[in-house]
Amino acid sequence: MTVDDAPSTGPDLTSWRRAVAAVLAKSQGKAPEEFGELPDDFLVANTLDGLSVRPLYTSEDEVPEQPLPGQFPFTRGTNALRDVHQGWYVTCRFGDGATTAADLNDEILGALQNGAGALWVTVRDDNIAVEELGRVLSGVYLDLAPVILDAGTRTAAAANAVLALLDERGRENEFDRTSVRISLGATPLTSAFAATEGSTAATVDLPEALALAKTAGSRDEQIRAITVDGTVFHDAGAHDVQELGAACAAAVEYVSAMMSDGLTAAQALAQIEFRFGATDDQFHTIAKFRAARQVWARVAEALGAPECGDAPQHAVTSSAMMTQRDPWVNMLRTTVAAFGAGVGGADFVTVLPFDSALPASALDVSASFAQRIARNTQLLLLEEANVGRVVDPAAGSWFVERLTADIANAAWEVFQEIESGGGYLSVVKSGELHTTIARTREERDSQVASRTMKITGINEFPNLAEKPIASDSSDAPHRLPGGRVHRYAEPFESLRDRSDHHLARTGERPQVLLAPLGPLAEHNVRTTFVTNLLAAGGIEAINPGVTNIESIAEQADETNAALIVICGSDKRYADEASAAIEALKADGRTVLLAGSASALSGGALSGGTEPDGFVSGRMDAVQALSDMLEKLGVK
Repeated sequence: MTVDDAPSTGPDLTSWRRAVAAVLAKSQGKAPEEFGELPDDFLVANTLDGLSVRPLYTSEDEVPEQPLPGQFPFTRGTNALRDVHQGWYVTCRFGDGATTAADLNDEILGALQNGAGALWVTVRDDNIAVEELGRVLSGVYLDLAPVILDAGTRTAAAANAVLALLDERGRENEFDRTSVRISLGATPLTSAFAATEGSTAATVDLPEALALAKTAGSRDEQIRAITVDGTVFHDAGAHDVQELGAACAAAVEYVSAMMSDGLTAAQALAQIEFRFGATDDQFHTIAKFRAARQVWARVAEALGAPECGDAPQHAVTSSAMMTQRDPWVNMLRTTVAAFGAGVGGADFVTVLPFDSALPASALDVSASFAQRIARNTQLLLLEEANVGRVVDPAAGSWFVERLTADIANAAWEVFQEIESGGGYLSVVKSGELHTTIARTREERDSQVASRTMKITGINEFPNLAEKPIASDSSDAPHRLPGGRVHRYAEPFESLRDRSDHHLARTGERPQVLLAPLGPLAEHNVRTTFVTNLLAAGGIEAINPGVTNIESIAEQADETNAALIVICGSDKRYADEASAAIEALKADGRTVLLAGSASALSGGALSGGTEPDGFVSGRMDAVQALSDMLEKLGVK
């Protein structure tokens, strides 16, 4: 037997495509040949980034192999010698909310003893004084635990305090200064964008940041003065490509300013680090961090210092994806996000507490518990799942490599558009960047509203029996790292808030009566769908347990039901829907039909009494539920 005569070891791409065409033909009632030579094109998913994700990736999608970690363009990571026993730095945030220096120090030391690897310390007017930073960092080995400052307008003072602390300890003890890693956290340009979002967060101005960069560059330690905080774009609603492109434009603005202030390109590049949001879109997050390094390396190459394009990355699990309702699911979201960021090569990863979107008094758990769960999420990934033991484990995946290249190319286009518009500051001051991101936010809101984008516990599988959020509306959300955050779940959560207020006022949830037609096997799919949809708006579905329209009409009279949803099969609708609608519409009731208006109106309902509306899977559920609440007298 020759090689050519050997039996095939599996189906080839052509066979797979024939199978795809057959399945599509069966589901859509068409002939397989109608789907052409590439039937899988009908299964392509388009992302908010404007990218296409195919159902299958093969060697046809292969891109050139990227250089090893530590080599330009750093797609596979910036450090060829990363400690595989440590992986990335488990970075915990400290100091949000009022506290004392002694209590904060106890919290920091406890976290370090229990697995934290790096410290993200906030210094604000309402927590600790800059002069107390020495007390806060007492007992911390600064050559082992990197420190990231977040001091707002007090950045320069906090930076000087930390540098003085390093000098003091250097006189008292011998330690390797070159092992010390400090981020001074100056964010003037990204804070300027956040200000357009109504954020009160502020930082040092650009001249002060440039002065810090000069000081940091003259030190023996690894100190970076500038943080390009891409999370402000993410929190405003930007998709990943916009976040990377805008962050790159802001970083170029910093580098240009530093070079004008006398630094070389290499010196300026050495003062930049990035912070990006990580979401529960696992593969997109992996590719995003790989692409971000590739894009920045290209900038460094253009500046004549390609070896300096290895800026560190700090990943923070997305504030925008966090929910107030069913907040325990946030643990799953942040686990996937941390996995994606770590596998994608982020140097520092911060997992926000699962209750970070909630007002401080809303959930009966301690801050220490929420922080411990956030920290242990990463420790499980690193210590038990051993995720950090392989550098860039996604390398070679046809899907991830192609997605990385697509994100990098698209982000570069966004960066070029900003540059052609006059540069980062110009598009921020003109409002153009904000407007562009707002359009993305509106598109995402539309996907959430139509439940094309599913959020577990919010627009899918909501828990109507969940305890209402017990807090004063003036009690602001706690432990969030930024300013205004446009959370994806907000539209549905506002509906649930209306329901909670109604419950508190009347003692019961707003209710809608269901009118099932035919046996359980016929109406169960639609009654279940409607029940879950109504729950997403805080509305309780009352299933009478009978299918006799006369009995349902009697129950509607007894309960004074203002809104009824008829549920059944399309075939059953053709025989009974019109009569049921006519019987139930008495006394000014609103009668809706579960099903698609385009599929039923003029078809199964032809010639009969029309319902007042339809309840279907792709409608604007937020608007529909809001209208229902209004009809039920819920303000």
